[in-house]
Amino acid sequence: MPHLRSEPAGVVGSLNELFALAHAMESEAVARYSDYATAMRAQKQDDLADLFERIAQEERGHLASVDAWSEQRSGRKPDPEILRWRAPPTFDEDDAAEMAGSHLLTPYRVLTVATRNEERAFTFWSYVAAHAQSDEVRQAAETMAQEELGHVAAFRRERRKAFHAGRRPGGATPSPQSAADLELKLACLLDVMAAADPDSGALREMAATSRAMANQVRTHQLQAICPPDAAADVVAEALAEAYLQGADARPGRDDYDHMQNLAQAAVRRLSTLRDGPAAAIRGR
Repeated sequence: MPHLRSEPAGVVGSLNELFALAHAMESEAVARYSDYATAMRAQKQDDLADLFERIAQEERGHLASVDAWSEQRSGRKPDPEILRWRAPPTFDEDDAAEMAGSHLLTPYRVLTVATRNEERAFTFWSYVAAHAQSDEVRQAAETMAQEELGHVAAFRRERRKAFHAGRRPGGATPSPQSAADLELKLACLLDVMAAADPDSGALREMAATSRAMANQVRTHQLQAICPPDAAADVVAEALAEAYLQGADARPGRDDYDHMQNLAQAAVRRLSTLRDGPAAAIRGR
């Protein structure tokens, strides 16, 4: 699975195992963000320390929700002792080193890292759902994936606020453009990347999917903001952002579900471009 750092070492065989994995992942997030807050406080960067503490508190809420769900479904809290394997890491070690040691961090950068961590968690639970051996595990994993996608959307909203707060007066903003046209642009960029690596069937498949998504989204008149000369991963991120915003803005169930499905596909695509073999091709 190219969009995670590594494939999961096994399959989730029961709800109790799923809850134990979810508990472990949320506990790691709480610990990481708390450590980052401590590091920022030691560097006298109190604004960033406060932001990390707020994110850690959000993760504590997610952890409490997992524990409550486990008690509701199984009558007990998650038991980490039953785990036969660990989930692939959702935290990038390079990001972790930067968070702990950089004096040049901004709220926008912090929220970018938090967003990517949630994207990897969404990808993990999507994988678990796809490989589940029972309906109850599949349904629970799909619920976890939806929760993580909600976290992605929330962090992206906060990141937009941080971006606008940090902009210099008079700074140029790219003009909005059709999301459908941007999907076609992404397809062309992916074609170029695939040509550089004839064995990369995943890139060709993504290009075909982008063209199909262009047709799906054209009737929605959805717009996205992206620099004109952006690389494929930047275009993919702009589209993921547009679909997440589109889901927020559509109260009708059918429209919401359609946008949510597009957002899920876009976030998975973005993770693949950032973390998989495509990242090496992009850097050539």
